[in-house]
Amino acid sequence: MTAELHVTVAGFVIAMVIAAAVGATIWWMLHPPTSYVQMLAKEAETELERLVGSIIVVFSQEIASQHMMALAAKLARGEKSDLHAIYVVEVPFTLPPDAEMPAEERIALDALAAAEAIAMKNGVNLRTDTIHARQTSQAVLDIAKQEKANLIILGSYREGKYTGAPLSRTIESIAANAKCDVLIGVEGKHGTILVDEVSETGSVSP
Repeated sequence: MTAELHVTVAGFVIAMVIAAAVGATIWWMLHPPTSYVQMLAKEAETELERLVGSIIVVFSQEIASQHMMALAAKLARGEKSDLHAIYVVEVPFTLPPDAEMPAEERIALDALAAAEAIAMKNGVNLRTDTIHARQTSQAVLDIAKQEKANLIILGSYREGKYTGAPLSRTIESIAANAKCDVLIGVEGKHGTILVDEVSETGSVSP
């Protein structure tokens, strides 16, 4: 009887060990260790949340951000960020700081109206402002600091005035001196992602 009882206890112990091993394997399969790639993805996601807390989209005579506005709106919508579009009218030193510049102000209104339309289409609230300043770069940096912006979005001309050098000095100055992240979008010569579709009549859709 004693020998039979000893065998039963030994079998029970072995069975428990096997069950524990199977259970541990199943738990590991259901809870795999975080891989390096998953850790990078999580860090990137966290960084994105921090990055787009407050977004400023900049427009000016030298900064064409129309093609970046849709991207800014999508970022703001996805992360529930504050979105602010500004048009900086650069006042030359030959004029007083508060000089009226109707032609430039009309261009600014058109650009900001288009930005509002894009924001509305994406279901995002947008604040807009036209700002008069001696220097576009300094005005942008001051507003970003004042609003504690997390991200400044800028567009840039690919060709034309800055042929061979798509980034103007204004954009370079903002990128170099901003206390937050700066996203610069340059339209590709043959790109289509940031370009409006052409209608059947051959004209560019509004």
